[in-house]
Amino acid sequence: MEDERMENFNFYVPTDIRFGKDRLDELPAVLDQFGKNVLLVYGGGSIKRNGLYQQITDLAQKNGHTLIELSGVEPNPRIETVRKGIELCKENQVDVILAVGGGSTIDCSKAIAAGFYSEEDIWTVIAARKGYTGPALPIVTILTLAATGSEMNAGAVISNLETNQKLGFGGPNMIPKVSFLDPTNTFTVPQNQTAAGSADIFSHLIENYFSISTGTDVQDFVSEGLMRTVIKNCPIALENPEDYDARANLMWASSLALNGLTGRGKQGVWSCHPMEHELSAFYDITHGIGLAILTPRWMNYVLSEQTVGKFAQFARNVWGIVEQEEEVAAKKGIQALYDYFVACGIPMTLPEVGIEADKFEEMAQQAVAHSAIAEKAYVPLYAADIVAIYKDCLTESQFI
Repeated sequence: MEDERMENFNFYVPTDIRFGKDRLDELPAVLDQFGKNVLLVYGGGSIKRNGLYQQITDLAQKNGHTLIELSGVEPNPRIETVRKGIELCKENQVDVILAVGGGSTIDCSKAIAAGFYSEEDIWTVIAARKGYTGPALPIVTILTLAATGSEMNAGAVISNLETNQKLGFGGPNMIPKVSFLDPTNTFTVPQNQTAAGSADIFSHLIENYFSISTGTDVQDFVSEGLMRTVIKNCPIALENPEDYDARANLMWASSLALNGLTGRGKQGVWSCHPMEHELSAFYDITHGIGLAILTPRWMNYVLSEQTVGKFAQFARNVWGIVEQEEEVAAKKGIQALYDYFVACGIPMTLPEVGIEADKFEEMAQQAVAHSAIAEKAYVPLYAADIVAIYKDCLTESQFI
């Protein structure tokens, strides 16, 4: 069909990536491009335990940078923390934001950067679901977790626990200017976070891969290669957290999975992320875990005569499954993904992460309201479909 071909697209990702170890001495010159007053944004205490915080503060002191700190960014960053950061920026005439952490810290920093200039309260902007076209403070990132790809894209996801909403927004000026990707900064990431981060990378690839668009071989084959990269390297990193090559490959896969490379030119909206955002909004669970639980069940739910070809391709090209029968191949591919997540130590049922069935209806309605999942997903899903998928996640699954 005419409308299923590769679409016209723009691809502009101006982030200056500084990849590799021992690059932090370049930080002062990078910050100097933007100014001397720096908002340092980070999460818990991990950057203090691993020595990164000390390195950054020493460099800042030596080079005349003033650090204003915003610590304690939550794993699902909250709007209250964003507002606090905006106030700090305004009170201290901040020139540049330095985000040190994973996707949560970087997403929070992006919302602060936009909110600094926004005339409206930043939650009003986010909740309007129209993106952000205004100016933003420049952002520099030091990545400490391979997962979201936020270090090289324009998007951010912010939670409002008062309204049980977790919403994404973005804009061209929210793309980080410079990102330091040092794999050694992920050596101390715990196993559960390494696994959850890898599931997040995998999910970004799957969301773009399963699309009604045809003729997108570049995007699809790049996605397959990146999926195989995660499959190979996550278990190595779990076994040996200081394996440089495993950490490096996961880190670079994280960036490439969501910088537009695998999604531009393809139609449609994502399926598992809108469903997971409601799990996180209502229960504040780890994003990557929620995605791992949902993804195989979603795959099985949307498997049909229309979709079986793509699922068989996924099984053969990603998992190396040799099977002539399309439906059998597809089911084996779904099972392989499920078994892989189990092998990585990920809890694969909702009750294991504290979620029972009582809010399924409400969450399903919200997922439909907050996204175009019912109109533009690979297979359109209505509230009843989403409830059925949630229910499939209550117990362990077998697909073949």
